[in-house]
Amino acid sequence: MSDNRYSLRQLNLMVRDAIEMHLPDEYWVEAELSECRERGGHCYMELIEKEEDSNTPVARASAKCWRQTWQMLQPHFERVTGQPLHAGLKVLLRVYPQYHEAYGFSWIVTDIDPTYTIGDMARKRQEIIRQLKEEGVFDLQRELCIPLFAQRIAVISAAGAAGYGDFCRQLEENEYGFQFEVTLFPAIMQGELVESAIINALERIYSLTSQPSPLASQFDVVVIIRGGGATADLSGFDTLALAEHVAQFPLPIITGIGHDRDESILDMVSNTRVKTPTAAAALLIDNLRQVLTRIDDAQQRINMAISQRLANHKSRLATLQALIPALVQRMLGNTRHRIDLLESRLPVAIERIMTNQKHKLSQIELLLQGYDPQRLLSRGYSITLHNGRAVRDPQQLKAGDEIETRVEKGTIRSVVKNEE
Repeated sequence: MSDNRYSLRQLNLMVRDAIEMHLPDEYWVEAELSECRERGGHCYMELIEKEEDSNTPVARASAKCWRQTWQMLQPHFERVTGQPLHAGLKVLLRVYPQYHEAYGFSWIVTDIDPTYTIGDMARKRQEIIRQLKEEGVFDLQRELCIPLFAQRIAVISAAGAAGYGDFCRQLEENEYGFQFEVTLFPAIMQGELVESAIINALERIYSLTSQPSPLASQFDVVVIIRGGGATADLSGFDTLALAEHVAQFPLPIITGIGHDRDESILDMVSNTRVKTPTAAAALLIDNLRQVLTRIDDAQQRINMAISQRLANHKSRLATLQALIPALVQRMLGNTRHRIDLLESRLPVAIERIMTNQKHKLSQIELLLQGYDPQRLLSRGYSITLHNGRAVRDPQQLKAGDEIETRVEKGTIRSVVKNEE
């Protein structure tokens, strides 16, 4: 075994001395920011360089801008560019190397050129967004509505991802006891294969959704989730093909693929964007909670309406019940009055009817008297009868017929002798 052994600290000190000896100056470097965060007044950056026409980083490095320098550079950069320093920008930094035996290597930023504005990543994003808007698909997802009873969930995520486990656990342990049916469509969620993996998963979901019944309504919503990570790992979600598939998908799509500071083009074209997988689960739970609240409110309104209607009917019945004796008494009084009135009018009416009838009988009697045969006989007229019938024509008689002639004071019987 060699005796030339070094402790890790000794070796790291040698690295530091070598860097300070061979890289003593400051250098202008162009790189793309994959992360940029401020903590304790200092700015911490992650720098990347990518292959041309590829999202694969070929170089990475950490950079720091200490508080005293950052307080001068930040307002100047924002004033010139009109935007804060953030992930996706391609920047030109003046740096010098620093190697610490305990914390490793980092570039220390002493200046930023604000005229070296947005980098390739941001420009590509803007170009994709512009093209999606020209195609008229950028806002299509937001025209869809998450169904009221969204319980059948198609999830696109890495099978063993912690984010997927958190999502399922959040749904299963919801405080309301809601039941969800979750179907996983595994996909790679990091690197260059993200685009094709998610598109394939969407096509599998669509193939089930578009089939005839009973699979036609197999899913209510699609959820695309992954855990956090560096912003550079979100580059796979910033592609035109993936954005077009998501924007035109027939089911609402919820994305939970980054943290609060990360927003991909996939987030922009989805129906609803949340920060994390657990936030996506909370959104679905809250959606059902709102539905339950609406149902409870509707039930209460129905119960109140029915109770109010019953109360109104009871009040009306009570009012009618109280009025019935008075109405009956009034009706009986009116009836008695009518009866008394009829009784008072009845003798007069009967007397009038009797008088009218007597007058009519007198008229009939006078008329009948005018037709009395006896009155005719008293005036000198006679009536000749044959076989009890009045003779009106002599030709009705023949010789030998017996006839009666009635006069005022008797009857004369005769025999016909000849015919004329």
